Amino acid sequence: MSITLEQVKQSEEITSYIRKADESLSALGFTEHSFAHVGLVSAQASAILKTLGYDDRTCELAAIAGWLHDIGNVIRILDKMGAAPEETATIITAIGNHDEKTAFPVNPVAAALILADKMDVRANRVRPKARAAFDIHDRVNYSVKKHEVTLTDKEICLTLAIDTEVCAVIEYFEIFMDRMLLCRRAAEKLGLHFALVINGQRMA
Repeated sequence: MSITLEQVKQSEEITSYIRKADESLSALGFTEHSFAHVGLVSAQASAILKTLGYDDRTCELAAIAGWLHDIGNVIRILDKMGAAPEETATIITAIGNHDEKTAFPVNPVAAALILADKMDVRANRVRPKARAAFDIHDRVNYSVKKHEVTLTDKEICLTLAIDTEVCAVIEYFEIFMDRMLLCRRAAEKLGLHFALVINGQRMA
């Protein structure tokens, strides 16, 4: 049976897991990983594949992977929902290969998920706290005043406007270099060039 993104979104169990995962990450000092993040990643991953001409089902699998990507082992949940084993394998393979330490764009769904997740750099991902308590991850995200992703059949481009009084451009690269290299590999998997523009300067 094929499950839909809407079914996944309506699952009380999945909703609880996303909420609790975000609470745990908040306690550990990480940026926002709740519904705003998973919603953006879900939509962006699907949109990337759709723009490149992938079939509707592959796009929906990318959207589902995006919605579930931060809650860990989802095999049991998908099995209980009646997902087809082959589609479950596609989803969990993408999720299992999106973290920087182990990431590799093994298939188009994984590649789209990596790009959508790693390009989500926003000021409103920073948890409410005093500016004096910001770590470098907070400063980098908080400094972003504009975030735009554009996609053609040849290139995917992340354009950022950064407040350099909050964070120097070099600090962005200190934190995000591995992520940007991963984005390049993911883009190449999809036959694309990955470009990065910061404050009007093309970096890649």
